[in-house]
Amino acid sequence: MKKIWLYTEKLDKFGDVLRYNSFIANINRSNMKKIFTVLLLVVLTNCAFAQYNQEPYYGFRLGLTAHPTIGWVKPETGKSNGVNLGFSYGLLADFNFAENYSFSTGLTITTINGKSTELDPSPYDAQYGAAGVTAFDLKYMLQYVEIPLTLKLKTEKIGNVRWYGQFGLSNDFNIGARQDVELAGKKIVQDISIKKDINFYRAGLIIGAGLEYDVAKSTSVTTGLTFNNGFTDISDDKSRSVRNHYIGINFGVFF
Repeated sequence: MKKIWLYTEKLDKFGDVLRYNSFIANINRSNMKKIFTVLLLVVLTNCAFAQYNQEPYYGFRLGLTAHPTIGWVKPETGKSNGVNLGFSYGLLADFNFAENYSFSTGLTITTINGKSTELDPSPYDAQYGAAGVTAFDLKYMLQYVEIPLTLKLKTEKIGNVRWYGQFGLSNDFNIGARQDVELAGKKIVQDISIKKDINFYRAGLIIGAGLEYDVAKSTSVTTGLTFNNGFTDISDDKSRSVRNHYIGINFGVFF
């Protein structure tokens, strides 16, 4: 009987151990479920917060621009004779491949005007020129479809503002060209078409700087200055060389 009693007591203790282990296992499973649930909620909350507060500087941005230009021409034989106002309007596009770096392009209609004094320019010299060297005052009024290809470098956001610098190539295709001509202070030609005398393609070096100001989550206004330094000859006349340049006072809106 004593052996039976001892055996029964051992079985009770073994059952207590099993019940204790089962109790601990249930507690551990319950805690693991709670921990997993909390971690899942934290991850989902952080993802939602990040999406809600994501800065509008990644991916593709499209905008509109309209701004004045200050243009001038520089002939090889002669001199520049002052600046003239023009205008530029069209589309802007930024491909943001990193937080502070963008490939910036666009499609604009840009007018580049300017005055020059040139020596014996054709075809006016043959018709109006005198013996010897004759100086003509010319006003160029040229219109281009402009496609810039530039790199834009941006600062970190300071409040609602990001400053940027810009550098790249201007690709311009002539769609209109007119000219006024004066000789000895007298206008001899006015608003004549010279499209056949102007090269179709113009290239220029773009250097600029400015800022972008956020007015809403995905909308910002931009302003700045751009120097477009033309380095190809705009004249089709092989006997002379003329280049034109302009400064753009930029205004635009990105959406």
